[in-house]
Amino acid sequence: MQFQSDILGTEVERPEVIESTALGAAYLAGIQIGLWRKEDILRSRKIQKQFTPTMDDSTRTKLYNGWKKAVKRTMGWIEN
Repeated sequence: MQFQSDILGTEVERPEVIESTALGAAYLAGIQIGLWRKEDILRSRKIQKQFTPTMDDSTRTKLYNGWKKAVKRTMGWIEN
């Protein structure tokens, strides 16, 4: 999570409930049928840890450019 915060240059929160995919689906279903409002869910959300960026801009840029280069190299290797 620290690396995500560093590479994105923004704060990242890790919730207490790490199975957030299933919980998110349940929350969306509850919102859709009127059981909850978004504000209710945000109030009840508990954060285990918050990560703030510590990486300098030049390192972030270098790593991000390397990642883009790696992604580009993987494109087109499957033939149709």
